[in-house]
Amino acid sequence: MTDLSKYRNIGIFAHVDAGKTTTTERILKLTGKIHKLGEVHDGAATTDFMEQEQERGITIQSAATTCFWDGHRFNIIDTPGHVDFTIEVYRSLKVLDGGIGVFCGSGGVEPQSETNWRYANESGVARVIWVNKLDRIGADYYRVIDQIKKILGAKPLVMVLPIGIEDAFCGVVDLLTRKSWIWDETGLPENYKIGDVPADMVDKVEEYRSMLLEMAVEQDDAVMEAYLDGVEPDIDTIKRCIRKGTIGLDFFPTYCGSAFKNKAVQNVLNGVVDYLPCPTEVLPQPEVDLEGNETGKFAIVDENGPLRALAFKIMDDQYGALTFTRIYSGKINKGDTLLNTFTGKTERIGRLVEMHANSRIDRDGAVAGDIVALVGLKNVQTGHTLCDPKNPATLEPMVFPDPVISIAVSPKDKAGSEKLGEAIAKMVREDPSFHVETDPDSGETILKGMGELHLDIKVDILKRTHKVEVEVGAPQVAYRETITKRVEDSYTHKKQSGGSGQYGKIDYIIEPGEPGTGFVFESKVVGGNVPKEYWPAIEKGFRLSKDKGVLAGFPLLDFKVTLLDGGFHAVDSSAIAFEVAARSGYRQTIPKAAPQLLEPIMKIDVFTPDNHVGDVIGDLNRRRGMIKSQDSGPTGVRVKADAPLSEMFGYIGDLRTMTSGRGQFSMEFSHYSPCPRNISEEIIAKAAAEKAAADKARQ
Repeated sequence: MTDLSKYRNIGIFAHVDAGKTTTTERILKLTGKIHKLGEVHDGAATTDFMEQEQERGITIQSAATTCFWDGHRFNIIDTPGHVDFTIEVYRSLKVLDGGIGVFCGSGGVEPQSETNWRYANESGVARVIWVNKLDRIGADYYRVIDQIKKILGAKPLVMVLPIGIEDAFCGVVDLLTRKSWIWDETGLPENYKIGDVPADMVDKVEEYRSMLLEMAVEQDDAVMEAYLDGVEPDIDTIKRCIRKGTIGLDFFPTYCGSAFKNKAVQNVLNGVVDYLPCPTEVLPQPEVDLEGNETGKFAIVDENGPLRALAFKIMDDQYGALTFTRIYSGKINKGDTLLNTFTGKTERIGRLVEMHANSRIDRDGAVAGDIVALVGLKNVQTGHTLCDPKNPATLEPMVFPDPVISIAVSPKDKAGSEKLGEAIAKMVREDPSFHVETDPDSGETILKGMGELHLDIKVDILKRTHKVEVEVGAPQVAYRETITKRVEDSYTHKKQSGGSGQYGKIDYIIEPGEPGTGFVFESKVVGGNVPKEYWPAIEKGFRLSKDKGVLAGFPLLDFKVTLLDGGFHAVDSSAIAFEVAARSGYRQTIPKAAPQLLEPIMKIDVFTPDNHVGDVIGDLNRRRGMIKSQDSGPTGVRVKADAPLSEMFGYIGDLRTMTSGRGQFSMEFSHYSPCPRNISEEIIAKAAAEKAAADKARQ
């Protein structure tokens, strides 16, 4: 039997450049998994193994590895920090039991930290906090703790206090044991001494220790009563209370140190062992039926239960497709046949491997609680459930955001055409936030993604990994359309020229819906004027039509269709006749409903040195940005704003010019908002010209 209490499935997540990959590298060295440290800035980090990651010094795809600490098995996923790749964080958090949230000691709670924290809250993942880079200029542990409370609305449970700060940072005081851990200047993680609390910190240590105890004992009424009567619980009891509160997401044990300088990483590893849950201590995964409704059953973590596993990431390499899989219940062995409940087809497992970044170790089998990669599965995609064919069930699937930006690509020569199709098919399987379609008018291949960097990397992968040279068009914005007026209308579809005819009459209302409601259909037909069996066909006609708006051909958002009445013919009416009536009714009525164009608005977060704030704000105003807030920090100012995506292309270059290379920004989709009239007219005219050109080319 596998002892699941010794398993920790954890992810490391943070804002870009807070030190996640460096922290992972230190953990691998400390646990003996690697013997030579690789640095991110040298392009040598173990988990950043893509060429694009090594060149840019950022993590692009999550990497999995396994190591051991204090008799416990850690399955670790190092996730990207850049906003364009949050999908990697989301799908990793979905299958993890715990996480280490890394925050920069000087940067504090940065925009991507907020997004990742929100994902972790939604996934119910217990976390410990690691405030990194305390050796940097401007580092302030206590300020970061305040930001965690104010910005994230979270309760940090302070476990250690730093000794010294910036250049003078040399170690930490463990509040539970009242012992100092001090490292020497050799930079070796094992060179530390445990001693007494420095004299000038005694009062502060006692103050924070009593705060820690008060939060911890709230988890157990008996311990709390004894504590109020003056009896301090022993260390094991305190740890038990902290573990309970951490797993219940009541608070988050908080540590600090410097991963780069190898100081205090051991403490956070001990925190993972002591406080983060093992696979049996987290809420079981709900099972759903094929329509996505919860069945009331759960995948309980038990290696003797029926097999339930979730494919959370696909990665293609020279040996074929690797399907990263979290096993929730049961066991998988090499050669087993599994059922994919999404496709209804079975898959045979040729090989089963444990990943260490891009190298792998073959295994014969894996059990509930394991994260492994399966080799050779053919039709599995991210979010699919693999289960026992004799006992099928589906786990809650993943929901991915829609892309907001697109570019057109075309191969430079005819030979590249076939290669492009194969390469893109592989890339779409790997990344659910990356969409591809063919423009029906121009025949161009359109790549859609979450941001400029996202698509930039995809084109780079096409060229380098798949050896396909492509020409890239200018980025395009994913506009949408909506309506602003309620219209009551009627449409009759009638065709009776020899043979059996077609007849369908519909009376209906089309009206604007609440933002975010999408398409809603309701029937209020009383009596048999439109028989019930034709309602789905009418709904289908409107639903299929909404993908093409009447202004510029963009999808129509947020509207409701109510079927009031109609008429049918005993012989000539059919589902197809009513579907055609609905499609024609859509084209007839939407232009009357005062349609308008919507543009994607992005949430912008800009960091700038103090002396460039005016330039940055002026530039954002010129880009039709709405400034939301300005927050001063020790090293500069953070400006938050909302701005249209169409105005933000190439912004990073302009920002660097304005701030002498010191500015940084991140951007993520916020909402759709009506386009100003002049811009709307331009886009509609452009769409009409493109359509006319395509029509002419077809003739």
